[in-house]
Amino acid sequence: RDFNERCAQCSDVNWGLTDGGRFYCRSCHNVTERTREVVNTDFISNTRIQTISKGLRKQKKNDSSCEWYVCEGFQLILKKQAEALEALGVCPQMKDEVLCNFWRCYLQKSQQAYCNRPAAETVKALSVCDSSTDGDSEPERPSLLHLLSLSESEGDLQTDCSFASSTSKVSESTSAYSGSVDGSLYLMKNQKETLRMTMPMTLSFCYMALLWLREPMTLSDLLRFVVEGHIPYLNVFQHFPEKMKLCGLDLKIFCVESWPVYEEVYNKMLELAAFLDLPRFPDITDSCFLHPDMLCMKYLMEANLPDELHTWTCRVVKKICIGEADFLTLVPGNKSTRKVKYDVLAAAVIVVVLKILFLLDDHYEWLLSDFAEERNKNNKEGGPYFEFKKWYTVVKCSLDVEQKKLDEERAKYLWRCEKPLFYSAKKKSKVLKRRQMVVNLQNQFGKLSGSVRPAEKPNPSSFQLSWSEENTDGSCFHGHSLKGILQEKCGLLTALNSDYWLCTVKLCTEKLCGHLAHYREVDFPQTYHFVLRLFSFLLRIQPSYIHDEVCVVEHKLFNKKLCKKPKCNTVLRK
Repeated sequence: RDFNERCAQCSDVNWGLTDGGRFYCRSCHNVTERTREVVNTDFISNTRIQTISKGLRKQKKNDSSCEWYVCEGFQLILKKQAEALEALGVCPQMKDEVLCNFWRCYLQKSQQAYCNRPAAETVKALSVCDSSTDGDSEPERPSLLHLLSLSESEGDLQTDCSFASSTSKVSESTSAYSGSVDGSLYLMKNQKETLRMTMPMTLSFCYMALLWLREPMTLSDLLRFVVEGHIPYLNVFQHFPEKMKLCGLDLKIFCVESWPVYEEVYNKMLELAAFLDLPRFPDITDSCFLHPDMLCMKYLMEANLPDELHTWTCRVVKKICIGEADFLTLVPGNKSTRKVKYDVLAAAVIVVVLKILFLLDDHYEWLLSDFAEERNKNNKEGGPYFEFKKWYTVVKCSLDVEQKKLDEERAKYLWRCEKPLFYSAKKKSKVLKRRQMVVNLQNQFGKLSGSVRPAEKPNPSSFQLSWSEENTDGSCFHGHSLKGILQEKCGLLTALNSDYWLCTVKLCTEKLCGHLAHYREVDFPQTYHFVLRLFSFLLRIQPSYIHDEVCVVEHKLFNKKLCKKPKCNTVLRK
């Protein structure tokens, strides 16, 4: 009756006493650190001490939390992502044999597990731990496949601080609040020493495993599935077991409030492959989905372009030798070879082919379209000739609708997760109470406004834009012929135009720039920018990255002419 403080969990004042003499809330059963004062002097002085120790042992036995480390949190995230990829049709051995081995190798290389003792600095930081703790025992390592049962000794990771069994002492030594044992120490580590694990790196691990198996999923597809919610990434810590308490500094490690960036995930994948000393990846041959010929076929279908363009893309790929296995296969740590972004490369080849055939200078493509339209009027046999103007109108209308829908979905996205987060123990009760109030208000306003629950997310698909040849409105151009804009020379079909303009005469060699060529929309024709915007939407990357790859393909294609005429203009004769 004398204890009138509010409960930190539910804010009620309804206390009872445990057998150990500690106060517990009868509403939420939360046990506090406060104990009842002994006022009877008949008790022996040692009795109270025994009672407190009994209460502590009981709390440790009944407490729902457990010791866990940051690397165990990332392991659980990788497990969830691997299971999601397996549900999407990825080979089952990705999780069991590939990703699991990559993760174990990373833990050993970074000295977080599978090692005798951590680095000297980490040992010094944890010197406050009980010296009597047995650090020689090395339990068997768990597999990435199994759900972490962190309360059992056989389920704990053999981390670099596994010999520190006292969570409270480690937390007190760091003077920072976190649910994990090494949350504050993890943020204090020097990033230059080891490749520190981050949330974007979980996607780098997944993409590296997909690339090793040569799965038919590009990096742009992986990131799109993440944004659409098919692969856990945003607020993935909500899937942590109840025993893994996430709070304080842990939120800075696992909480994500931005969309994954293509360049960041790709570059981290390259760093990971070199850090793990991986051998040469399996060869990317012409039968693999990641080969430019295969990806060009996919993107031609999605961009609603004629099937006959695939013959031209294959000619360009063969001409500049970008379909060879030595060029396409990743060799970690080899700085002499150029790292290939397979989806961006395929899109760049298509753009170059469109420039060869239609020039894309805001003038010539419209003349060709009028010419094809006149020939279609007199064409009574075979399929229709491809009209660039009609294609531009149909695709632009569909692209604007899908882009607007995507922008609205991103603007409406709620970054706050359903599970309340708190950065300190003092604010926990306030955060929980405020969160409950917000949920109640949302439910009340939802009932008053009659709002409809959001529809379930659509099933994942490799195609964002679909075009059916069965439509009678003529909106599908897959079967259209290019003969209306081609001429025959020496038994080969060639383009009517003999000119070609380069995006840039010289590629940028500045490493700090980050781009091989500078791109500004006002400096280039609008038709060219539209084509870049189309593939930018399909790949979910900035148009400047596709422009960079277009410049590289152009310089390989016209290398001989550029070497002969170092002071040439931006217009070349083919």
